[in-house]
Amino acid sequence: MIFAEVPLDLAEGAVLAHSVLEGAGRLRKGVVLGAGELALLRAAGVTQVTVARLEPGDVAEDHAATRLARALVPDPGAAGLAVTTAFTGRVNLNAIGPGVVGLDAAAIHALNRVDPSITLATLAPYTRVEAGTLVGTVKIISYSVPEVSLVRSCDLARAAIKVHPVALPDAGLILTEVPGLPAKLAAKGRAAVEARLRALGMRLAACEVVAHDEAALAGAMARLPGAMVLILTGSATSDLHDTAPQALRRAGGRVARFGMPVDPGNLLFHGQLGDRPVIGLPGCARSPALNGADWVLERLACGLTLGDDDIAAMGVGGLLKEIPIRPQPREARRPA
Repeated sequence: MIFAEVPLDLAEGAVLAHSVLEGAGRLRKGVVLGAGELALLRAAGVTQVTVARLEPGDVAEDHAATRLARALVPDPGAAGLAVTTAFTGRVNLNAIGPGVVGLDAAAIHALNRVDPSITLATLAPYTRVEAGTLVGTVKIISYSVPEVSLVRSCDLARAAIKVHPVALPDAGLILTEVPGLPAKLAAKGRAAVEARLRALGMRLAACEVVAHDEAALAGAMARLPGAMVLILTGSATSDLHDTAPQALRRAGGRVARFGMPVDPGNLLFHGQLGDRPVIGLPGCARSPALNGADWVLERLACGLTLGDDDIAAMGVGGLLKEIPIRPQPREARRPA
C-alpha cells in the first residue's frame, strides 16, 4: 500500500486517508475518491489530499476483515456467534445466546503476531455472555493488508473462537438451617442463586430448606429435581469431610474437589450425583457480586469438564473484589 499526500489530479480511485471538509459536504476517511468526490473537493478549494492506494497483492480493509472473520467462524450457528458486515475494516462477533467464551488462545496469539494491522480482540476465556454480547472484534487497522499476511492469519486461527452454550435447563437448590441464622439470609441466598441461573437462561427447579444435618441433606439431594444440584449451607463448609461433602457421599455421589484459589469463593466443593453436577456453594454466593462459585457454575452449566488443573488455573486473576457482607475480610479495616 502506498500512503502519501497527492494533488487531486492523481487522487482518483484512491482511498481518502483523513476526513476533509465540514457539514453536509464532509468526506469521511476511507471513502474511495471518484469524480463526484473530487469535484466537491475542488469546489471547496482543496488542492491536495492524503490518500492510500492499494498495490498488487493488497486486500482492502473490509474484504480482509470479512475473510478473517469467516476463517475464525466458519459455521456461525455451531459457534454460537453472529457475524456482522464489515465496516471500516471491522467485523464484530456477537453471542447469539447465553454461554461462556471458548478460545484457542495459542491460535489467536499466533494470528496477532502475523501483521500489526491484522488484529482480533476478544473477551477473556470463559467469560459469561448473553445474547448480543460482543465476544470478539476483527479490526484491520490499515486501509489494506498484504494477501500473503491475510492468508497466513486465516490459516493460523481457523475456528479459534466460539461460545459454549448453556446445556442444562435448570437446577435445584438446597439451603440448610443452623440455630441463630437469620431467615433473611436464606431468602437472600435463594434470590442471588436464582438470579445467577436466570442470567444463564436456566430456571430454579425447586428450593428445599433442611436442617444442617448429613442425613437430612442426603435425603434432600436424592429427591431434589433439576439437572444440577446446588447446596448453600447455613454453616460454611470447612473441610473435605464436613457435613455437606459427607452428605453427598451418603447420597451415593462423589466429591471431586474442596477448595479453590479464588477469593471470595475459597470454600467451594463440587462433585457428581449420578449424571448431575453438584456444587457446594461458599457463603459469598449469597451476594450477587462475582465470586469463584460463578466460574464453576457457569462452566458446569455449559457441560464443560472441570478438573483439578482447571480450578488451579483460576488462581491467576482469581483475586476478586471484596464483598462487604463478608464476616472475615481479607484485610483488617483501617481507621479513616
